[in-house]
Amino acid sequence: MTAKDELLDAALNHALFDGWSAAAIEAARADIGMGAEEAQALLPRGAVDLALAYHRRGDAQMIEALANQDLSTMRFRDRIALAVRIRLEVVDKELVRRGFSLFALPQHAGDGSRALWETADHIWTALGDTSRDINWYTKRASLSAVYSATALYWLGDESPGNAETWAFLDRRIENVMQFEKVKAQVKKNPLFETFMKGPGRVFDHVRAPGTPREGYPGHWKTGTDE
Repeated sequence: MTAKDELLDAALNHALFDGWSAAAIEAARADIGMGAEEAQALLPRGAVDLALAYHRRGDAQMIEALANQDLSTMRFRDRIALAVRIRLEVVDKELVRRGFSLFALPQHAGDGSRALWETADHIWTALGDTSRDINWYTKRASLSAVYSATALYWLGDESPGNAETWAFLDRRIENVMQFEKVKAQVKKNPLFETFMKGPGRVFDHVRAPGTPREGYPGHWKTGTDE
């Protein structure tokens, strides 16, 4: 366990009452006998770094849990639903509520959006997504919307076993799957091919981060939907 993990563990109980705050960090470092300078070095931005550490721990736990699942017999939509469900089940609802409050602040909204995108990226990567063109972005954007809406619903869900949340999740995924079907039909339209040879050529330059562009070694061809 790293020093940052130890500090995070110590901060969790305090964050339940004090939120993701300087007070929670101060109490946590005192609990484990950590100096103020070391805590500052580990969490230079204080509360927001502490909340992000918890969020990223949830991502890591989800990835580990998915690696232990047999997904081979599941429909792809069910794999996505499982990943989102696992991601929510590995965290504490009250701590997530505190995180939503923190990231709702204007100065931290960008951090919250990036964390949400990272979660969507981790899910798609864990499920074997290989797209590297515009699909890389649209898949993550769609899943970010599904995940954030489901998380908000989950925070207010008092049904046994969060059953209403999982039903809500299934409906959101169904909406996305219908959109994907429409997109696939559009691609079969001869007019789509004409568009992609004209104005649509701008999408030829859209690549996932770290993907080499055409003319350089390792250039990716257009990806396909899963």
